[in-house]
Amino acid sequence: MNLLLTGGTVVRSISPVEVEVADVAVVDGRIASAGVTPSGATTIDCSGCIVIPGNVCAHTHLYSTLARGMPYHMAPPGNFVEILRRVWWRLDRALDMPSIRASALAGGLEALMAGTTTLVDHHASPWAVDGSLDVIADALEEIGLRSVLCYETSDRDGPEIAAAGLAENARFLDDNAHTPRPLTRGMVGAHASFTLETDTLLACTELSRDRAAGIHVHLSEDAADELDALSRFGVRVAERLDEAGALDARSLLAHGVHLDPGQAERVRATGATVVHNARSNLNNGVGRAPIGALGDCVALGTDGIDGDLFEEGRTAFFRRREESLDTPATWVLDTLSTSAGVARRAFEEPLLGRLVTDAPADLVVLRYPSITPMDADTLAAHWLFGLRSGQVRDVIVAGEPVVRDGRPTRIDPDAVAACARDEAGALWRRLDDIDIHAFDPSEARLG
Repeated sequence: MNLLLTGGTVVRSISPVEVEVADVAVVDGRIASAGVTPSGATTIDCSGCIVIPGNVCAHTHLYSTLARGMPYHMAPPGNFVEILRRVWWRLDRALDMPSIRASALAGGLEALMAGTTTLVDHHASPWAVDGSLDVIADALEEIGLRSVLCYETSDRDGPEIAAAGLAENARFLDDNAHTPRPLTRGMVGAHASFTLETDTLLACTELSRDRAAGIHVHLSEDAADELDALSRFGVRVAERLDEAGALDARSLLAHGVHLDPGQAERVRATGATVVHNARSNLNNGVGRAPIGALGDCVALGTDGIDGDLFEEGRTAFFRRREESLDTPATWVLDTLSTSAGVARRAFEEPLLGRLVTDAPADLVVLRYPSITPMDADTLAAHWLFGLRSGQVRDVIVAGEPVVRDGRPTRIDPDAVAACARDEAGALWRRLDDIDIHAFDPSEARLG
């Protein structure tokens, strides 16, 4: 399908910022040269709208979608490890293939409707491992969403489940290499240092090297991760991962909250990307990531709260301003550009995230009749204080309109919601039979 978007204010790039009033032509899934009017094109009037590159969420957990409103009958968790043991590690053991699919459809659709065109997902379902990544990939491709997927390898459920997680990563990468999915790529998933034995961590890094795929792992999200590494190995987490070969330019490191200045510099030197999840960090009370020390290697994720990068970007910016009032408004655009870089590397598409000639046509049209001038100098302020996910009108992924006039084109949103409600109810009932997770690093290792 060829398209011609007319009359909008077009953000060609968010870092460096390039803004112009122009038409955008899409031919065979890519942005055409300026001035081209493709034959047989469908015209989309963008008057009074802003056309932007689609947002990329660099770290999420789609399986958490069905946890919204989930009953909780245990004593309130007193720290982050207790949150994991009493909530998330119980939830992931209750997942089956239908609930995995429902969470991917519902969470993916919400992200798409919020103007996010690529999700980087970190999945865990220890009693339903084999084939779980295909279920997620199929669901997201049904919606029309681009994604980068992995399975969360971990020793917390024992060596057999750890081996199954590693095998799922390998199978998915191999299948996609043999028969590439147009909208899906893979990484090697690992949970976090404190749930990874040395042999498992080394197996993840070996798989990453063999398949030329980056590792996606949680890094120093909570102080427990650092205390465990110091107790067991006499080093901090970043040093342990680096010595194991897990840190390089392809690595995706979620959180980084408890990195000290030396470890932050070590991470920067490897070229790895740290994904900041400000709202999740606030919700879990784990602390504030040292964003200033990490420099330009910071991307943005939501950690499964939702797929709304407009909201995430605002919260992250305000937290960054807490750290330093010198933070410019353009910081949010720079971090979103770093997020797009994750997708660029995964898909080997150097222009992904820009609306320039030959770039993949992943873009969003927002209803935004600006009440003050918008140009390269003012875009960041509009982004922070004006743009909202509720303004999303159209979404195009790989040249296909997958949202038009606020409605998805490929899938019935009411049917998705009804299925999610049914699966959530069944999931919650299964949780009644699942006790607090037995794995407790604070008890077993930290004394």
